[in-house]
Amino acid sequence: MSTAEPVALRLLDREFHIACAPEERAGLVAAAQYLDGKMRELKANTRAPGFDRVAVLAAVSIAHELLGLKVEHAAQELALTEGLGNLRKKLEGVLDGHIK
Repeated sequence: MSTAEPVALRLLDREFHIACAPEERAGLVAAAQYLDGKMRELKANTRAPGFDRVAVLAAVSIAHELLGLKVEHAAQELALTEGLGNLRKKLEGVLDGHIK
């Protein structure tokens, strides 16, 4: 079990310290960089760009992206499952023809 270490993250020029396991550091830093980029994009296009407002808008935007990806993943998984099922039926048909 690894010990949590503080990591300094910058979001819209504000610094936040979050404790995380060393093996999670790279992922956390990448997530913070993604969030910072999304917040900067939204801040540039928002009339009232207060930190809290931009943070909420970024959270909703990222949640929307995540849900869209989940739907896409589920559709791809279903297509893959159906394709594998069809392939299995074809293989069983070929094997049944050779066994008889």
